[in-house]
Amino acid sequence: MKITCIESFATEPVAFVRVTTDTGDQGWGQTSTYNADITAQVLHRQIAPHALGADALDIEQLVEMIPEREHKFPGSYLRRALAGLDTALWDLRGRLENKSVCELLGGKPRALRTYASSMKRDITPHDEAQRIAKLRDRHGFDACKFRIGTECGHNVDAWPGRSEDIVRTMYKELGDDMALLVDANSGYSPKRAIELGKLLEDNGVSHFEEPCPYWELEQTKQVTDALSIDVTGGEQDCDLATWRRLIDMHAVNVVQPDICYLGGIVRTLKVADMAAQTGLPCTPHCANLSMVTLFTMHLLGAIPNAGKYLEFSIEGSDYYPWQQDLFVESPYAIVDGKATIPSAPGWGVEIDRAWLAKADLQVSAVDG
Repeated sequence: MKITCIESFATEPVAFVRVTTDTGDQGWGQTSTYNADITAQVLHRQIAPHALGADALDIEQLVEMIPEREHKFPGSYLRRALAGLDTALWDLRGRLENKSVCELLGGKPRALRTYASSMKRDITPHDEAQRIAKLRDRHGFDACKFRIGTECGHNVDAWPGRSEDIVRTMYKELGDDMALLVDANSGYSPKRAIELGKLLEDNGVSHFEEPCPYWELEQTKQVTDALSIDVTGGEQDCDLATWRRLIDMHAVNVVQPDICYLGGIVRTLKVADMAAQTGLPCTPHCANLSMVTLFTMHLLGAIPNAGKYLEFSIEGSDYYPWQQDLFVESPYAIVDGKATIPSAPGWGVEIDRAWLAKADLQVSAVDG
């Protein structure tokens, strides 16, 4: 079964990918979000030429071969584009075998505990606590993640004292009913991260994400070694050699690969396996409600070292207006704080045709 056509349906935030074979069978996937229109160009320029005419069912060989063919481009965009091919081929295989991707990976669809993931830093601590409380009461969330510091912030807070204030406020208002996680987005020096980490330990926070510049692995390890709570990270890393080093040096307690940033399911399974061999859990990053959260659900249902939670974005149309109307039926219903992995073939979702009609279509095919 040969790949004969690769199509992308792109907007700036998100691009879906459809792969068609010489038998007429098809599968749907997605490149990474954010600047997805650029990623779609990479898909057609640097991924499609190697994939067209190749065996559609030998996903691992394709995913290993293409970065070698494009070895002059070891960075993020190639991997973000590769994810579109990888995930479409897994969907194709699932449809052919009448199995969910979770089952193809050796798992079984089930309900996953979620954590309500907030992206906001322009919100007061009390308002954030009230927002999470309403979602807890409505959907049953028993875990949440909120933001401290600022992105790559060099120890500068969103406003003076906000980090300390929100940590104490969330613990006071939600701590008895909610597991608390924080994300610093590379915001601190090791000294400041450790100082703040002691406050986290004293206020019921169990997960400290990306405390230091993510590319400085030794800085993150200083924080990990100094604290008793879980220090987590890895979402930005798309190079398997960097992952091997991060895991071997125990820079974090929990690994957080992003399936779409990393290049798809095959490469993420490699990272999860590296982590499993070292006794580390894997809680992938999936910070929006495009297909990346769906991919993550299927993966978590199959890997032996799945972490405690599925990340679940709580930001709606006010923050991510482009998330609206992507699917015919949303796969993201939260009941009692849990999301259920679809059991239908492939990813178990249908992309909305009206959305596709408005997107920018590009086609690469064997006949030109």
